Amino acid sequence: MKNRIALTLIAALVLAGGCSKKDAGAKAGAAAAGLPDLKGRTIVAVTENAYTPLNFVDPKTGKAVGWEYDAVNEIAKRLGAKVEWKICSWDTMIQAVRDGQFDVGMDGITINQERKAQVDFSAPYMVSQQFMLVRADEKRFKDDKEFAADKKLLVGSQAGTTNFYVAVGMLGGDEKTPRIKLFETFGAAVQALLSKDVDTVLMDAASTKGYIGANPNKLKTVGQPLGTEEFGFIFKPGSDLVAPFNAAIESMKKDGSLEALNTKWFFEYKP
Repeated sequence: MKNRIALTLIAALVLAGGCSKKDAGAKAGAAAAGLPDLKGRTIVAVTENAYTPLNFVDPKTGKAVGWEYDAVNEIAKRLGAKVEWKICSWDTMIQAVRDGQFDVGMDGITINQERKAQVDFSAPYMVSQQFMLVRADEKRFKDDKEFAADKKLLVGSQAGTTNFYVAVGMLGGDEKTPRIKLFETFGAAVQALLSKDVDTVLMDAASTKGYIGANPNKLKTVGQPLGTEEFGFIFKPGSDLVAPFNAAIESMKKDGSLEALNTKWFFEYKP
C-alpha cells in the first residue's frame, strides 16, 4: 500500500502513536433497495489521511478528502448508516481495528495472508500495481534491474508496507539493507525524493498519479509494474459490517459508481 499532497500539513495531522477525531461524514439515509439496512448506525472509520489520492488533506480547503472518503461515505449512505471519521498513524492502524477501536480502516491496504490473520477484509475495491516513482530528470536508470545494479541508489519507503517489501525483493531480499531509507509517511519519502535524498519511491499506480499531478513536471514513473495488489477495507475479526460493505461495494461496481470515483480522483482532481 500506501500517499500525498501538502506534506507539511499532513505530517502535522498524522499522530505518531494514536488517533484523533475527524469531522463527520455522510448523513444516514434509507438503505438502498436490495441492500442491508443499518438503521442509522454510526460507523467509526479510520484512515491515515496521508495517501494521495485515496485520503489526504486538500491544500486548497484544508479538508480531508479522497477516493476512500467518498467511497465509504457512499457505502454508508446506501446502507442507511452515518460515518464518524478519525485519523490514525499507519503503524498502529491494523492493531487498533483488530482491537475494535474502530469499525473499519482504510489506507490503500493490500490484501494479503499475513494481514488476513489479524483482521477481516472486505471484497477488493481497487486493483493496483507497484511502480517506481522518480524525479522527472532521472536518467541514471530506466528500470528496477538497472536501479538494483547501482549500489549508490537509494529507495525511500515506509516500514511494514507492501511497497517496502517489494523494495526489499528488488534489492536482493535483505530487509536491513542500507539502500532503503525509512520514513514515517510516504509523503515524507516523496519529499525526500524531490529533495534528492533518495532516488525512487515505490508505490501503487493510484498514488503515483496523485503525486505526479500534485508536482507538475517534477516526477515520473520508469520501468514496468513490479507487482499487482488488491486493496480492501479492514474490520475487526468477525465484524458484522463485512457482508453489508461487500454488498454495497458490489452495487457500486454494477452501477458505475466506483469507476466514477476513479475518474474524479485519478484524472479530474487538480491540487
